[in-house]
Amino acid sequence: MSSGSKERLRLWLRLLKVVRGIEAELRDRLRQEYSTTLPRFDMLAALSRNPEGLKMSQLSGVLRVSGGNVTGLADRLAEEGLVERVPVPGDRRAMLLRVTEAGLVQFEEQARAHEAWIDAMLSNVSAADARDMAARLTAFAQRKTEEKTAHA
Repeated sequence: MSSGSKERLRLWLRLLKVVRGIEAELRDRLRQEYSTTLPRFDMLAALSRNPEGLKMSQLSGVLRVSGGNVTGLADRLAEEGLVERVPVPGDRRAMLLRVTEAGLVQFEEQARAHEAWIDAMLSNVSAADARDMAARLTAFAQRKTEEKTAHA
């Protein structure tokens, strides 16, 4: 084992514990206050950032879930009028999924609450520390991506 390996393992376990705890609280709050789920919120978030719509395969990539998971969720959101399927010009088989105005209104309300919940949960982290941690995690992720690309 390399010097520092135990500390890195402890760091990983602490990161995992914190992330899982925050995620569990977000899931509970979304369910209790909005009768929704985190996957529904995540799909509406992705579509709100892409108002022109996304193909199902693109959405699977953005959400990092299987196509089957996306299809079932898209079906339910479409039934509720929160998303719509739009044909892709020039490709009769492909469909774009796009957030509707009703979906956007619902998402924006939930997003405001989500931000407030995260802000409260992380209130003991200063803005400067949050920026520093985010920058470090971004740099770490970038190095991992570069390593992965170099080994491909």
